[in-house]
Amino acid sequence: MKLKKYLIAGTAIAALSALALTGCSSSGSAGSSGGGTSLTVAKPDGAGVLSTQINNPFIGTGSGMSLAYDRMIYEPLAMVNPVGKNETTPWLASKVEWNSDYTQLTVTPRKDVKWNDGKPFTADDIVFTFTLIKNTPALDLGGLKLSGIEKDGDDVVMRFSESKFVKQGDVLQVPIVPEHQWKGIADPTKDPVKDAIGTGPYTIKSFSSQGVVLSARSDYWGGKVPVATLKYLEYNDNTGLLRALQSKEADWAQIFITDYQTNFVDKDPKHNVFWGANVLSPDMILVNTTKAPFNDVAFRKAVNMVVDRKAHAEKARSNAGPELKNVTGIPQPTGDQYIAPEYKDKNFTVDVDGAKKILTDAGYTWKGGALIDPSGNPVSFTLQDPQGWNDYVTGIQLVATQVKSTLGADAKVATPDADTWFSNMATGNFDAALHWSGSGSNPWHIYDDVMNGAYLEQASGGKVSDNFGRYDNPEATALLKQYAQASDDAARTDALNKIQKIFVEDVPAIPIGTHPQLAEYNTRTFTGWPSESDQYATADPTQPSAVQVLMNLKPVK
Repeated sequence: MKLKKYLIAGTAIAALSALALTGCSSSGSAGSSGGGTSLTVAKPDGAGVLSTQINNPFIGTGSGMSLAYDRMIYEPLAMVNPVGKNETTPWLASKVEWNSDYTQLTVTPRKDVKWNDGKPFTADDIVFTFTLIKNTPALDLGGLKLSGIEKDGDDVVMRFSESKFVKQGDVLQVPIVPEHQWKGIADPTKDPVKDAIGTGPYTIKSFSSQGVVLSARSDYWGGKVPVATLKYLEYNDNTGLLRALQSKEADWAQIFITDYQTNFVDKDPKHNVFWGANVLSPDMILVNTTKAPFNDVAFRKAVNMVVDRKAHAEKARSNAGPELKNVTGIPQPTGDQYIAPEYKDKNFTVDVDGAKKILTDAGYTWKGGALIDPSGNPVSFTLQDPQGWNDYVTGIQLVATQVKSTLGADAKVATPDADTWFSNMATGNFDAALHWSGSGSNPWHIYDDVMNGAYLEQASGGKVSDNFGRYDNPEATALLKQYAQASDDAARTDALNKIQKIFVEDVPAIPIGTHPQLAEYNTRTFTGWPSESDQYATADPTQPSAVQVLMNLKPVK
């Protein structure tokens, strides 16, 4: 589904219900909403996250964003759903309207909203927040390229230097901060903002190395908050968090669980739910196109033809999401509407004979079963992913085995620590790696991540922020820009069809599996969670829509 040009909120928003989180002291009233009920939200990132209290929503590594309790304090103008019908739900805005080419956004602020210190939320807060981002490039995490913002009567009008069609979520889901507090902050990129003043349904009650506790507000604009207390806890790893979910110590989380049916759902089959929301984001083997062997399109094609996607879904992902089938790399059924007509019925198959013919035609040979490249050298490469990322490590082990057994290439596996791996990806110090791709309400993000040469032009200190495989195709770059700046669906469809053709024929990356947004929760005390049958949002507690999920909950009677 395409995002609608005109998006208007109904007046029934007050009927939404809310989740309560535990946290540290903050100004504002914390009422008796939720009737004493509580939920525990957990992450597996280690106790270090709780060593320093950082409630600044623009610091992604701070405690507030890492644990995601900031999602319950700072709210966006609207929620953009990456699943279901890709609908937009106005939030702090009662109405949002884009012009025809998505270079201008008109926002109507919701009335009768108060910050948790009792002061009114106004259009000035929206203008201040986006002006702050405009004037502080380090805060422009979504690359908004805002060219102007002003009040127009009761509305706020924003203008952008390029179309925001593909980045509507980046604009609409910016956390809005209060001008009366933030105008006194000298450096918004570093200030921890200990006093978290937001419009959300919770305030911080306590912060310690043991966790964060949030209390529900009694004066929340969205109505009664269904959960009185939210408790945010950190565990050292997935194993520790899984035990907490199994023992009912934790209620809501987002982790990968090997054999989730046995290890989580079956522990309480009546209440435990594991849902992988199938968003438009495949996992891909990113290949370094600047060095052998992946600088040769023939070799990229051959590897693409021997990867077993069914085995990946079953063994690496424990069937947490559907198998990736279409040759465009677009997950289905979420992305069916975007697949180019010529690829509608073209699915991946394991074709070893076809792969060997491509290699033979390109001058490759075999000696003693080992693959030899056209210059006479044995073909060798290393796949790398961080140690401890069990699903990703299993994924590259499967690919290495498949490539070695079918093509005779010497495929190795390395598991550096996460910091080293992230650095290797940014600097190009790798042959191949299993990596997620960008996601949004259309497939542009998938291809932008692996085909956009603009990232190479923006490289700083030898590091790139995307297109880690350093694929350089001016036609693909131009088409991605054409799609992003198109003023109508016909032009976007034409550009996307051509992008898919380049992706299929030139194999800049090798898609191998879907990358659902995972979540675990239980229905022991609350119902109303998003699910496969009710995809109003993902159930991931780290996403902007977490507050939407919370307010949709209803206590079990």
